[in-house]
Amino acid sequence: MSTRPVAIVVGVGAALGLGGALCRRFAKGGCHVLVAGRTADKIDAVAAEILAAGGSAQAVVTDATLEDDIVALFDRACAVPAGSLELVAFNAGNNLRKSLIEMDAQAFEDVWRVACFAGFLTGREAVRRMLPQERGSILFSGASASLRGRAEFAQFAAAKAGLRMVAQSMAREFGPRGLHVAHVVIDGGIDGERQRTRFPERVAKLGVDGMLDIDAIAETYWQLHCQPRSAWTQEIDLRPFKEPF
Repeated sequence: MSTRPVAIVVGVGAALGLGGALCRRFAKGGCHVLVAGRTADKIDAVAAEILAAGGSAQAVVTDATLEDDIVALFDRACAVPAGSLELVAFNAGNNLRKSLIEMDAQAFEDVWRVACFAGFLTGREAVRRMLPQERGSILFSGASASLRGRAEFAQFAAAKAGLRMVAQSMAREFGPRGLHVAHVVIDGGIDGERQRTRFPERVAKLGVDGMLDIDAIAETYWQLHCQPRSAWTQEIDLRPFKEPF
């Protein structure tokens, strides 16, 4: 019996966002996609769009910071009839701009739980399910903050740098056992619903090609998944050609 590839995207929000773009690209590549996010209306819309285009998807309400939710998500993926879990993308994250001296401990921990701890849970469950088949891709969404901390973003930088180290450690431990673990540093603003609704002035100032196109980012994730294992990428950075670095 032939199997169909199954993909999980953790951290899906609005359809016009990176999580939604990843779901659509993976479905276009022939995967049955589990669309995982906290807001039912949003992930239902992404799954419905994929189904309308002839793809295969199901929405799964998931809080990525809860261990039971992540375990249940992976159980569901592994229960897909004639399915084989081949691709997992962790895209959950949050951000908060605040001076360190004004930040309470809970706010710092909340950012870390979403952007780092949830990545650990996702990565662990992915490895547990993929190791027996000795293949699969586990991809993590990083940020400029993975590499450098800005003023008033200590909590976000700490979380993203931590996620990067989780990805590196996983790659070194499980790459030799057939699992491709990669970290994508997104160095620049993402041209999606969040930026367009919250920061329209910034979007207008950046102009055409001043931000990263969500479908272009998603294409890179898919190409990472398709890489021959004799030449795997562990980390890649993406930015608009206008972005200084």
